Amino acid sequence: MQIPEAPFYFPNQTSFYRGKVRDVYGIGGHLLMITSDRISAFDVVLPRLIPYKGQVLNQIASYFLQATQDIVPNWLLATPDANASFGYKCVPIPIEMVIRGYLVGHLWREYKAGNRVVCGVKLPDGLVENQQLPQPIITPTTKASEGHDEDISVADIISKGIVAPTVMEKLVLITHQLYERGTQMAKDKGLILVDTKYEFGMFQGDIMLMDEIHTPDSSRYFYLEPYQELFKKGLAQKQLSKEFVREWLIKNNFQGKEGQVIPVITDEFVDEISNRYILLFEEITGMKFVKEPQDNLNNRIFSNVISYLNHVN
Repeated sequence: MQIPEAPFYFPNQTSFYRGKVRDVYGIGGHLLMITSDRISAFDVVLPRLIPYKGQVLNQIASYFLQATQDIVPNWLLATPDANASFGYKCVPIPIEMVIRGYLVGHLWREYKAGNRVVCGVKLPDGLVENQQLPQPIITPTTKASEGHDEDISVADIISKGIVAPTVMEKLVLITHQLYERGTQMAKDKGLILVDTKYEFGMFQGDIMLMDEIHTPDSSRYFYLEPYQELFKKGLAQKQLSKEFVREWLIKNNFQGKEGQVIPVITDEFVDEISNRYILLFEEITGMKFVKEPQDNLNNRIFSNVISYLNHVN
């Protein structure tokens, strides 16, 4: 695989990695994550940039990392730019801890197909789409550097030696605690945190929360007030998430499968996606979204990051 050229080069830079959405720079013993306006769905990076999406994701992640640091330490030290975060360099744990409170999205598609055991978790018969589960369930996935993440059970993670049993036990507990906190914070804003995922690493022998948390790329939200009425009527839920992008792609015959072609994404749909991301920021944080200048975006990010690095060094 060809390594993509880094958009920036920073003093003391030791590495560069391009994820689906984030560009990650190693700087000494730390990491700098720059959240781009790229958008992915079905593990495929789509060909259009979404204005302000990177800023939304970065600022929501920062908001929730600060609000959950009493549960588990996290990697974040500073946000030198609206699109950039700087923090500790962890050794990644190669799984995503997905936790679900409702039968929706991927879980619903599996259930609808007749699967009653997902990631080792047995689901009862008779459930319907968008129904709240008897209790939140953890459905981990392997963390793929490219291509599709794969479902895996907690038992298989341990039996395959991917994560030590004692560490896995802690990850399960922390995942439930983070989801409980996120659920309460969402409820306070009139929302339901439907499902989400967390990524962890090890830092100086301890578990540390990494990457984004409770953003529209990693989470799904319903509106609380109309939930019961819509559910009783069997209607689609009013939601804030990236699911509407997936649904649009599915309607246009794309699910990331081999041979499928990404449909043309119009300017109007790009604007709709951007506006929905901004709406979610305001709904979940209760704060007004302030659009940072987009002209010379790379110059702005580089200047702010260099200024921060010069200050801390």
